[in-house]
Amino acid sequence: MLRVPTATYRLQFNSEFTFRDATKIVPYLANLGITDVYSSPLLRPRQGSTHGYDIVDATILNPALGSAEDFSAFQEELDRFGMGLLLDIVPNHMAASHENEWWTSVLQDGPQSRYLHYFDIDWRPVTTGSGVEEKVLLPILGRPYGESLESQEIQLGFDENGLYFSYYDKRLPVAPRSYHIVLRECLETLPEEGPGIEIRDIVQNDEVIANSRFLKDTLWRIYQQSAEFCEALEQAIARLNGTPGDQESFNNLDALLDAQWYRLAYWRIASETINYRRFFDITDLVGLKIENPEVFELRNQLIFDLIAEGRVTGLRVDHIDGLFDPMTYLTKLQLRLGDPDTEELEQFYVVVEKILEHGEHLPDSFRCSGTTGYDFLDAANTLFVDPAGLDALSTFHGAFTKSGASWNDIVYDRKKQVIDQLFSGEMRALGQQLGVLAIADRNARDFAPSELLSALIEITACMPVYRTYVRGDQVTEADREFIRQAMATARSRARYVVDERLFNFLELVLLLEPPDYIATERNQWVEFVMRWQQFTGRVMAKGVEDTAFYTYNRLISLNEVGGEPGRAGDVDPVAELHARNERIARDWPHTMNATSTHDTKRSEDVRARISVLSEMPESWRREASRWQRMNASLKHGGVPHPNEELLIYQTLVGFWPLVSSEIGSVPERLAQFLQKAAREAKTYSSWLSPDTGYENALQSFAAGILENEPFRKAFLRFQKKVAFHGFLNSLAQVVLRITCPGVPDTYQGAEMWDLSLVDPDNRRPVDYQTRARRLKDLPAPSTLLRRWSDGRIKLFVTSRALAARAKQIDIFTSGAYRAVETSLPSAFAFTRGDDEALVVVPRLTTRLVKAPRLPLADAWGEHALSIGGRWRNQFTGEIVEGDTLPLREIFATFPVAIFSRE
Repeated sequence: MLRVPTATYRLQFNSEFTFRDATKIVPYLANLGITDVYSSPLLRPRQGSTHGYDIVDATILNPALGSAEDFSAFQEELDRFGMGLLLDIVPNHMAASHENEWWTSVLQDGPQSRYLHYFDIDWRPVTTGSGVEEKVLLPILGRPYGESLESQEIQLGFDENGLYFSYYDKRLPVAPRSYHIVLRECLETLPEEGPGIEIRDIVQNDEVIANSRFLKDTLWRIYQQSAEFCEALEQAIARLNGTPGDQESFNNLDALLDAQWYRLAYWRIASETINYRRFFDITDLVGLKIENPEVFELRNQLIFDLIAEGRVTGLRVDHIDGLFDPMTYLTKLQLRLGDPDTEELEQFYVVVEKILEHGEHLPDSFRCSGTTGYDFLDAANTLFVDPAGLDALSTFHGAFTKSGASWNDIVYDRKKQVIDQLFSGEMRALGQQLGVLAIADRNARDFAPSELLSALIEITACMPVYRTYVRGDQVTEADREFIRQAMATARSRARYVVDERLFNFLELVLLLEPPDYIATERNQWVEFVMRWQQFTGRVMAKGVEDTAFYTYNRLISLNEVGGEPGRAGDVDPVAELHARNERIARDWPHTMNATSTHDTKRSEDVRARISVLSEMPESWRREASRWQRMNASLKHGGVPHPNEELLIYQTLVGFWPLVSSEIGSVPERLAQFLQKAAREAKTYSSWLSPDTGYENALQSFAAGILENEPFRKAFLRFQKKVAFHGFLNSLAQVVLRITCPGVPDTYQGAEMWDLSLVDPDNRRPVDYQTRARRLKDLPAPSTLLRRWSDGRIKLFVTSRALAARAKQIDIFTSGAYRAVETSLPSAFAFTRGDDEALVVVPRLTTRLVKAPRLPLADAWGEHALSIGGRWRNQFTGEIVEGDTLPLREIFATFPVAIFSRE
């Protein structure tokens, strides 16, 4: 039977938060109402990893988190409280590191490696010093190869694991086939007798060279036993490592490097020439071929064992869209974990990190319980945006920044930018594959390769979703619609640049509709489409999430994965959230509801504040314009530009601390965020080409305005009002997360106010001792309201809402959802089950009251819910009853409500 969590709590494990630390807080989490710890990856990553997604060994737990005994103690504590463990797994990639035995083997042995087919490598020829050979291109050098070589940054070394190259903290194996180059250098100084005999035998014996383990063990034995060989080898290595200023002295080291199964290269050429699939554009994370059955088993063996032992009760699959065939992977996973004698595929709780764009639904063929909750985040987040203010904010943003670019224009331009700057090599390889398909088609073979590539770039930049899921004979109606949307947009944008016939051919390919005369080519078309689908998500993620979201600063609370920052004023957030909830209750009742994650650009409480600006667009226009005049003298060389200035002001409004002791950290946190934002935006600086002058000017301006007393006073007056209405939004958001259809997830520390920005800001340590102490001693709701800024009220709402959910778990887990008419836009209401639970929360509260007055009693006038009965408030214990339920009674003493029918 499928075990579904009641409520999860995300923990980010690292060397600063270990199994022992987690064990200590299990009782607190249980008291809070959590049933499952939702853990970041626990398998062994690179040394020093702060996140765990750069796994090097899938067969053991991360030793930095503690011993096996520590993990067992953590598990025993979970068991003691009846709690489960939902584990984050990473099937898409591993670290391209010397700590990764599989990767090291491929670099050392090339085509002879047993792990050759574990990684997604295109063994196409690369240019080397001796010609063109099939190698892995490693763009890891900080400057061009020749400069790195002759400056002795690349060094040959030897230890018990054999010969190796070092490049700063990176270590690369030497292919056994090339050992003779080094050993022959030794023979010149070794005597004919003694170790010289054994070394000559090794050089001349291909069988010994082929046995890399025997070769390394033998050399290490001789090295330890023979001072002559030790000295000869060290002298040979010293000669090979060259002499600074003597170019000729590096020739032999160059030849030795040329004899490897890889080519070292300057990092800047990665986007042009790299020939292995990366995690997005991260060179030191290499794509796995998880579709290989052997890789599937070995990569997941420890996870399967932990599940079989009952230590892991659920899985979160990272970056599902990066897989070649996500549907097959999920099906294999469920079959591997479930009972083979049952026909039910979904037997184990699995959620996938899938970013659904606005209007996109999770494919029915995904054998899982749902997503990690970004679709809920978007719908809930938008509920607190006033549609009436969006158009006014658009007008102000355009006037302030003097930019007429629409959101859609920015997305299109930025996706093409990342294709060019980050993925040009991968894009060109796809274009070449498309060219092969065209040659077989008499109506397409005359298209020039450059023309085919241009058309493919256009359609990729115009995709409205991360990817489609075309596979084999299957092209779903949803996939057809997305491809046709992209085609229509591409045709419109490139109608004067790309021949219409190219789009016609490309549409046939992507929809797998080859003409009858080349029907035999269909398998090649399928292979191309599945490769292209695996690529489009990378373009969406880097072009939109990591570029456009930092470029379009109209209302940055909407700039979140799965969101649509450019939405116009015709949006109906109430209807959209109701529709989402009805669909989820019917189709995906066990999906996850998230509002903050380790990947969100801003925490839930920051977004809840910033959304308030949509309710007061005129006040925001007036204040931001005034602040611009106040701070004009603090700009250096015109930096920041108006668009970045709006980003700074909104960020300050969103994350300004409620506790005076935290104000001192604002300058450093803001400076860190602005550097990342500037580089992600890729407008005036970038990760590829950092402009430190621009970044320093940006950070200097931010530091200066914090010291500008007139600005600070004006800002704090305005911010205080926004923060008050933001706190009401946050409480309402907590209630929605816990009571809407889906499994509620709480991000670490977010059960109290969490005013965090993007990572690493959102991975700061959490004070669990204070939280545990406060949870045990929560005062009356009236006291919590008076002192809302200390965060206890959010802790109270979280724990009471989770308790209400647990009390009626069946209706909140699988019960029906029904929208309830509220008769005014400032309230949102629904029931769960057969009208057994009633949830009512406020929204757009600036229409009701002015800060700091709470929207209680008279603020609601005569408005009432169109539902009757006798109901008990789970926060206050109050009873409300009648044929209709007046809002002034529902919110008589507390600003959010969960009712149980009496």
